[in-house]
Amino acid sequence: MGAKILLIEDEEKLARFVELELNYEGYQVTKAFDGRQGLELVETGDFDLVLLDIMLPELSGMEVLRRIRRRSSIPVIMLTARDSVEDKVAGLDLGADDYLTKPFAIEELLARIRTALRKKSILAEPSVLSASRVRLDVARRIVTVDDVPVELTKREFDLLHCLLKNKGIVMSRDALMDHVWDYDFCGESNTVDVYIRFLRSKIDEAFNIKLIHTVRGVGYVIKDE
Repeated sequence: MGAKILLIEDEEKLARFVELELNYEGYQVTKAFDGRQGLELVETGDFDLVLLDIMLPELSGMEVLRRIRRRSSIPVIMLTARDSVEDKVAGLDLGADDYLTKPFAIEELLARIRTALRKKSILAEPSVLSASRVRLDVARRIVTVDDVPVELTKREFDLLHCLLKNKGIVMSRDALMDHVWDYDFCGESNTVDVYIRFLRSKIDEAFNIKLIHTVRGVGYVIKDE
């Protein structure tokens, strides 16, 4: 299922249009038509991102944002017809992640949403991933075994990163192709198998570790020794 988005917007036609477009892109959308209802949903629900209009009945968007930031770092994109620099600065100072002025192209909104969700995902990820004697430093893109550096290509690093992020979970070849090669994999190919052999040669065999396990007919999984 896609990310869960809360849309707080009092213009019902616009809210419905945005909801339909986001649903089409695979997002799950919940709507609120005033600030108080929207704030209650933020406090009781489990959302990945908030789209927040500034001009709202009951509670203004600025006040909703202020109260959200007292207890949550959820990404918030402000939507408003007001294009003044002061409003933008005020929203950003209160903790908004982005700001979009109406009318906007839906493609731009989708791009802003993807960027905000990507930042959230990066911030939520541990800076160092490990399994057995292997450590992967995400930010520095360094892999070590027993503190000895291992030279990996970009694709090898990305594949190991994906497997370590999902340690203990069997990853199918299709899933690995989708995450590491950035496109949907259809049909037969030994690309994943080839890169798994590269990793095993540089880590498992070189350091006598049983790190990457094959699940026959399914895919691969990393387990601690």
